[in-house]
Amino acid sequence: MGDARAKRRRRSSSLIYIEPPESIEQLSDQSALPNLNATWVNSKGAWTIHIVLIICLKILYDTLPGVSQETSWTLTNISYMLGSYIMFHYVRGIPFDFNSGAYDNLNMWEQIDHGDQFTPSKKFLLSVPIVLFLLSTHYSRYDLSLFIVNLLAVLAVVIPKLPSSHRMRIGLFSRPDDR
Repeated sequence: MGDARAKRRRRSSSLIYIEPPESIEQLSDQSALPNLNATWVNSKGAWTIHIVLIICLKILYDTLPGVSQETSWTLTNISYMLGSYIMFHYVRGIPFDFNSGAYDNLNMWEQIDHGDQFTPSKKFLLSVPIVLFLLSTHYSRYDLSLFIVNLLAVLAVVIPKLPSSHRMRIGLFSRPDDR
């Protein structure tokens, strides 16, 4: 009974799903070659690109006519958070086809540093959205409506990064091929 239960497909009506640990075959495939999809995070300049991207977004929104400073900071926050969520938490697998699908069930956040929590790279990637939220809230002069928008954006990005959300999938945000 236990073996049949382990091989059963997940129900499509389940809202929350925990990704099971990798099999021994997947672990051997993962250790055979370096994961180029996640090792760039520890490379030189990887942290700097986040700051440069935020500055470029801020300059872009400042140049749009009719956009106030408050709205510019909020748009910068939302744009960065949306891109961060899609890149680190929504897309699964890797774009390279040389590892026999060893990372197909993992998103990029789960691939970084082999899934270890609280490494320097993950601490930095967790702190950037929080600092951007604080900046956008401060420069929007603590306007309640902009604060709520900024808060929802930061929560949508920070909660999936927490250890309690590791390998957790929420059915509302899963792609049709996941069911």
